[in-house]
Amino acid sequence: MKICCIGFDLPEGKVKYQDDLVITLDQKLSPKKITPFYVEFTQDDVNHCDAFLVAREKIWDLLILDLEKLEARRDRTADAEEQELLDKCLGYLEQEVPLCDAPFTEAELALLKTLAPLSLKPTLVAAEAPELNNAITQILKKSGIIFFYTADKKEVHAWPVPRDSDIVTCAGKIHSDLARGFIKADIINYDDFMQVYNMQEARTKGLVKLVDRDYTIHAGDIIEIRFNV
Repeated sequence: MKICCIGFDLPEGKVKYQDDLVITLDQKLSPKKITPFYVEFTQDDVNHCDAFLVAREKIWDLLILDLEKLEARRDRTADAEEQELLDKCLGYLEQEVPLCDAPFTEAELALLKTLAPLSLKPTLVAAEAPELNNAITQILKKSGIIFFYTADKKEVHAWPVPRDSDIVTCAGKIHSDLARGFIKADIINYDDFMQVYNMQEARTKGLVKLVDRDYTIHAGDIIEIRFNV
């Protein structure tokens, strides 16, 4: 994830997300490898970022770009429905509301995504420079991203996915073969896993669920994929 900072003099480059679950899983399992989630911070690269962190006093540096783009689009479109939506967007922008925080229907969002206004990306507005981990947490929440985990003696790995992702999508995130040959998955919640010694003990205590391809992932799920290719 690349986050563009506007109005804050934060160092550019990659920052490791301080994920408490990764930290405690590392302490529990002492794996050979840890793969946490990283965020890249950039200054003013508005077109190639996934989200924004904006100083409140600099909010217009971002919103004016959307305002000018959408005004020009409204003035040349002949579609009444599109004009109405653009007027709605301009109204929110004039009130200093990033479009990601404005209410839209699914149909309106589908049209807006084709127009790609910048502030439709997750935008966190702050009065002063926030603590980085807290800012990342808030932006992840705005982005609708949660984490599932793979965890054993070889590696603890945090995997970001959109909220409400199905287990096959998650399997594909790990490796395309896992999605292609998916059979079932073993799932244990992080809190349950922390109460036992290992997955074997968790199974004997009935804490591990065997799920099919229609299972929806939950934040903090630890998964093992059964597959055949």
